Amino acid sequence: MASRRPDSFDGLGYRGRDDPLYGAGYPVRSAGAPAEPQLHHWVTTPPDIPGSRNLHPGERTPLFDDAPGEIAGSASEQLNRFAGFGVGFVSLFTENVLSHPCIVFRRQCQVNYHARCYHLTPFSAVAVMYSITKAQGVKALWKGMGSTFIVHGVTLGAEGIISEFTPLPRLRYKLTPPPLSLSLSLSCRLTAVVALPFYCASLIETVQSEIVRDESSSGLLDCVREGVARLLGVGAPHSRRLLPLRCLLLPAALHAILRYAVATSIQRVVLWLHQRSKKQRAEPSNPLDAYFPELAASWAGSLVADVVLFPLETVLHRLALQGTRTIIDATDGVVAVGNGGSPLVVPVNTQYDGFSDCLHAISRKEGGAGFYRGFGVLVAQYALHGALLAAARTLMRVLLLDAKAS
Repeated sequence: MASRRPDSFDGLGYRGRDDPLYGAGYPVRSAGAPAEPQLHHWVTTPPDIPGSRNLHPGERTPLFDDAPGEIAGSASEQLNRFAGFGVGFVSLFTENVLSHPCIVFRRQCQVNYHARCYHLTPFSAVAVMYSITKAQGVKALWKGMGSTFIVHGVTLGAEGIISEFTPLPRLRYKLTPPPLSLSLSLSCRLTAVVALPFYCASLIETVQSEIVRDESSSGLLDCVREGVARLLGVGAPHSRRLLPLRCLLLPAALHAILRYAVATSIQRVVLWLHQRSKKQRAEPSNPLDAYFPELAASWAGSLVADVVLFPLETVLHRLALQGTRTIIDATDGVVAVGNGGSPLVVPVNTQYDGFSDCLHAISRKEGGAGFYRGFGVLVAQYALHGALLAAARTLMRVLLLDAKAS
């Protein structure tokens, strides 16, 4: 009689007499005896299921420390993603929210040709910003933030529509955009033209003084309504000095194209220098190197572009605000003498005939420094952005080191 395997079973779960486990309490039957159905049901080893962990004799349940490499790698990957998200969120939040007071005061300085102080350094600008906030409240330098988000949304929507229905590419589909080409320049021009009326409406909301603002009639969608009204030439009557949008097309398109070109060039140079220094230094890989260099390059590109194009931005803002009957805060920090002690406000009454006339008028009456009114606020804005970006990177690095040590 052929020997049977020790762990073999017949069809009904009984072991033969020649089984080593015979006599150990397991049900048996004589050789050649007919199989009879029994009421006992024996549990056997289940088949291996893909994705499961079935144990065989001699095995034990694997613990987490049995595969430290896989779990440590997964945890490290999660921490790296969290670090990249944290640094990116801090950069985005600082650029669009915390920097808004600097944007408001910088625009007020650019259009206030009456001011004696040009605020070319951040020290004088910060002092006046504090005095305005103390007199009018915190909202004085946070006005118009919703309209800036609307302008960003209109810009992104215009880019998407243009890239969808035309062969022109998108501009902001990644942190490191491609170099400027003819198609990208056309896309920049079209996007700037579409967003121009809404940009003008947002400019009015950001520079208008809170003293003359009517809270009952103001809303979140005022930027859209005023932009459409200026595009169609309807709505509240403005001064005869209001320039049509066609007079703003050239400076707006020129500013958009040059800013994209300068920012892109600086970003590529910064990333190239980073890659070159990384190859020369034999340092261990840093998880933040996958995220932080692009953010730092974007910060440097925006800084250089805004510094280089600051005079052009000043001209564009003055032309866009002319004839809108806007009253702004006095950027000299002077407090009016009166019963209420209200901060002094000044109207914007310019009489430029166009782009070239505005350039010559500023150069003749205010000098070269007139193009850089509020430049110190720009320095303070990017200093704040860079400091918070570096602090977030340092904090994330410490958290990663603590997590790896534990």
